[in-house]
Amino acid sequence: MKSKDKIKESVEYILQNKIKKCDLGIIIGTGLGGLVNYVNIIVEIPYSSIPYFPISKMEMQNSRIIFGKINSREILIFDGRFHKYEDFNYFQITYPIYIMSQLGVNKLVVTNAAGGIDLKLKKGQLMIIKDHINLQCGSPLAEKENFGMGERFVDMREPYSKDLIEKIVNISIQTKIEIGLGVYACVVGPQLETSSEYKYLRIIGADAVGMSTVPEIIVANQLGIECLAISVITDLCDPDNLEPINIKEIIEMGKKGEKQLIKILIELLKTI
Repeated sequence: MKSKDKIKESVEYILQNKIKKCDLGIIIGTGLGGLVNYVNIIVEIPYSSIPYFPISKMEMQNSRIIFGKINSREILIFDGRFHKYEDFNYFQITYPIYIMSQLGVNKLVVTNAAGGIDLKLKKGQLMIIKDHINLQCGSPLAEKENFGMGERFVDMREPYSKDLIEKIVNISIQTKIEIGLGVYACVVGPQLETSSEYKYLRIIGADAVGMSTVPEIIVANQLGIECLAISVITDLCDPDNLEPINIKEIIEMGKKGEKQLIKILIELLKTI
């Protein structure tokens, strides 16, 4: 079956299950699902019930679409995402973006957890992504499933919306929430980087590193969707002082940053 036909069937199922078209979409990063607690949920659909929708087996992925409101603002939330290291292809990883586009989304907010390369960042701090470096050695636009889905040669001069970034910066000033602005490097994972790899990332201009987001942003730009992405810095990647991975601390820092992320996103929804 052609990719377009799969997407059409998925969208038809979603609409039949009373999810309305909506102009704002949010993709929730791993372990950052607390935003859902502030949503007046109108309809919830598990990914597993949607024809052709990928299913993640990762922990901390709730794998559902939520249509609802925060205050009076309607939003479409994809609670759970897909990664290259899970052995998904890029069409599967970016499937939610195609679905969002067909459901009327023209503004997209993406969140993720990331490691801090710029040591001026702090654990638990937020970082707005102003640009990215794709180190996954692949592109969703180069896969045959994408052919005919949109422009092949997509302009990436400004993959992240300057207008939305400015709004977030102003909100951070008003709320006195410290927030960074930097470049996100996207790697495959799932292993963390070596000391030499962290040094390399710093040399090429990365401020943070993670394993998601960039494929979704590429397709969103292909489809003309305005993008904003925010990382929660869960650990610091100091190549000269690397410590054993501490999952408990990473989760704690994720939750610390998530509280501030939720405050900022709720304020943002009042302005867009």
